[in-house]
Amino acid sequence: MPKTIWNRAASLALLIAAVGCSPLGAGSTSAQGAATTAPAAQPAMQSGVHPVSGLTVVPLTVTTANGPHTFKVEVAASPAEQERGLMFRTTMGADEGMIFPMDPPRPAAFWMKNTVIPLDIIFVGADHKVLNIAANAVPYDLSPLPSFGNAAGVLELNGGRAAQIGLKPGDTVSW
Repeated sequence: MPKTIWNRAASLALLIAAVGCSPLGAGSTSAQGAATTAPAAQPAMQSGVHPVSGLTVVPLTVTTANGPHTFKVEVAASPAEQERGLMFRTTMGADEGMIFPMDPPRPAAFWMKNTVIPLDIIFVGADHKVLNIAANAVPYDLSPLPSFGNAAGVLELNGGRAAQIGLKPGDTVSW
């Protein structure tokens, strides 16, 4: 391949990679991810602000038949924060996650574009009950993962974490 064509192809590939973090569709959000436990070298969340994203961190409690489980979650409140979410992250602590508040509640669909590690995507209704769970969503998969009803929030946890704590539709999520 001639050098100029190769340079153009490389430039196009970089451009595509740079604009890759876009919503699934109108009113939808990309699912992003980092689903492994953070290594000790990664800074811990402190002072209510995540050291990587700069987003506010709040406690979130999931109540299952096994009892309450508390997580520290980043709040992706603005459209830009929701669009980026956990994209390109390579680690996330076992009891960390991200919440995407939706006001007003609406149908939601996430995908795993630019998501490095599997996630559990938990759709939460206006009554704070789990609508449905897209468990162990596959990294980089472009298939839509929809809510089964109007979501007031979407919680992303490490892949497999929902099953570990016994989280099921109908359980309560509060933040």
